[in-house]
Parts: sequence; C-alpha cells; structure tokens
Amino acid sequence: MVLSSFINGIVLGSLYALIALGPSLIYGILRILDIANVAGLTLGAYTGLKVFDATHSLLAGLVAGMAASAVFGFLLQRYLYRPILGRGPLIPLIASIGMFIAMEEVFRLVFGPYPLDFPAKVPLPTVHIGGAVVTGVELVILIVGVVVLAATWFTLRHTRLGLAWRATSQDRETASSMGINTGLVIAMIFVIGYALAAASGVLLGVNYNTVYPTMGDIPAYKMLAIIVLGGLGNPLGTIAAAMLIGLVETFVVAYVGYVLPRDAVAFIVLIVILLVRPQGLLPAESFRS
Repeated sequence: MVLSSFINGIVLGSLYALIALGPSLIYGILRILDIANVAGLTLGAYTGLKVFDATHSLLAGLVAGMAASAVFGFLLQRYLYRPILGRGPLIPLIASIGMFIAMEEVFRLVFGPYPLDFPAKVPLPTVHIGGAVVTGVELVILIVGVVVLAATWFTLRHTRLGLAWRATSQDRETASSMGINTGLVIAMIFVIGYALAAASGVLLGVNYNTVYPTMGDIPAYKMLAIIVLGGLGNPLGTIAAAMLIGLVETFVVAYVGYVLPRDAVAFIVLIVILLVRPQGLLPAESFRS
C-alpha cells in the first residue's frame, strides 16, 4: 500500500511538474504569472489526440501537441505580453486570465463541449514492484517526465540558453546591455514552457482517457500553488514542490479517503509550508546563482 501510493504520487508529481515548470521559468524572467500557459496544456492534448487518431502513434501525437503549443506560446509572448510588459504585473496577469478563458471557449467551439476519448495503447507492459502495480501508461508518464525535466534542468544549468536565462532573470536590463538577446531568451522560454504544458496535457489525456475543453481549470490553480510553494521563479523548487504535492495528495486519498477533498490538499500544504518557511522550499536566488 505504501509503495503503491508512493509510485502513484511520483507519477502525479511528474505531471504537476510539467504543468508548473513553464510558468515558473516565465515568472523568473518577467515577474508575471502566466495563467494562459494552461491553455497550452489543453491545446496540446487536443492536437495530440487528433494526430493520434490519424496516425495511431502516441509519440507522433506527443510531438505534434508540443509543437503546436510551442508555436502558440511564441505567438502569445510576441503579440500579447510584449506590448504590455512595461505596465506592471497586474495587467499581464489579467490579460493571461482573459486569454485562458477565451481559449477554453475556442476549444469548446472547435472540438465540441463533450469529452473525447484518448484510447492510446502504450507498448509497455504492466510492472509489479513489491506488490505495487505500475501500468504501462504510468511508466510512460514517468519516462517522459524524467527525460523532459532532466533535459530542461540540463539546458538551464549547462547551456548558453540557461546561462542567458539566469542572467536575464537576475537583471534584464544589465543582461541586455552586456550583449544578451533578452527578447530571444524570453521567446525561447515561452516555447519551452508551452511545450512542457502540452506534454502534460497529452499525458493527462492518455492517463484518464479523456480530453475536454475545461481540463485546464484544476491544473491552473494547482500550478499557482506549486510555483509559490517551490519559491517564485526557481525551477528546481517547482519540481520539488510538484513532487511534494503529488505525494501528499496520493497519501491523503489512500489513508484518509475523500473526507478531505483531494484538490484542496495543494493549498493546505502551501499554507503550512509558508507559515514555516515564507520564502518557499527553495528561494529563487538559489537557482540563479
């Protein structure tokens, strides 16, 4: 029971990390909360589903979903955020919420208001570990989550883009004056962030065998809790917070039942942690140094 709950918690935490990592990167540079990122999750899920229906390849669906959402993120930063960046954090936040709501209506009009099945078959067998059962879908989520998160971490810590991100995150004006193309850095972070959201959307659709227009509602507010809990703008802290939320949610459901709503656990953990450690699990500065 404990091992099974632990594995389920890691799977759920991997999905949460993919959802929250992009907005955390964006906040690290622009100091704005990009709620519209979750629209990229739904766009990726629908694109992945349509490509899967046409090709019967989950990999093709995943790549297509990430590509479509990455393009959406690039266009969003170019034509929505860039013109209003100098007007304080509140206006971009309101704009992102408006875009998120508008995109839900677009999905409803284009794909219909009813849930669609995502009957993807994965080529991995069910694995039994010490009495715990790990399905093929869960293995795919773990593999994709580990690979994508590890690649993102490596990019941020050991590449020129990562160095440019940390410099821009510390001081955008100084970084620009030192020759860093901050506009390109911001665009690339949006592309990466929205691609990550799309990956989580496709995996959520496969895991629950359903895609629907409002599937981003609950991930949107959990994303906010995870970003704050991890330390605003710290990608490593975001991953740690996502894993913590996933594990706590799973163990609460397993041992307490549904007396406490599962979706409320993220905010309870957030409140407790912030009372003890107001700066979050890992302060943003610890990753930028």
